[in-house]
Amino acid sequence: QVQLVESGGGLVQAGGSLRLSCTASGRPFSSYPMGWWRQTPGKEREFVAAVSTSGIRTFYADSVAGRFTASRDNAKNLLYLQMNSLKPGDTAVYYCNFARQPGSTWLPYFDDSWGQGTQVTVSS
Repeated sequence: QVQLVESGGGLVQAGGSLRLSCTASGRPFSSYPMGWWRQTPGKEREFVAAVSTSGIRTFYADSVAGRFTASRDNAKNLLYLQMNSLKPGDTAVYYCNFARQPGSTWLPYFDDSWGQGTQVTVSS
């Protein structure tokens, strides 16, 4: 059974930083790319960032490229998202999942298994 637990969200002023963490279990962590998605009320969940199995390659949505950095620690089954220069438009609930890339799009591997997410609120 896949279990995903996100943490590290909070309230921050525009221009500030936060570091999100995700603990993933139920599958061999180091065998899967991992990703971050975010969702605001009334909108579809959107891709934010992904990191390859080794952690060497990272991928970002255009809206966060240059500000966010995804990384992972395979020894601890942990995924991270360092978010800098935050904007009010980054306000959302952030989720992690195992990831896949059929073509050019990053999708959650287990779309029926999500954690509770962590709320990020950026004030102007």
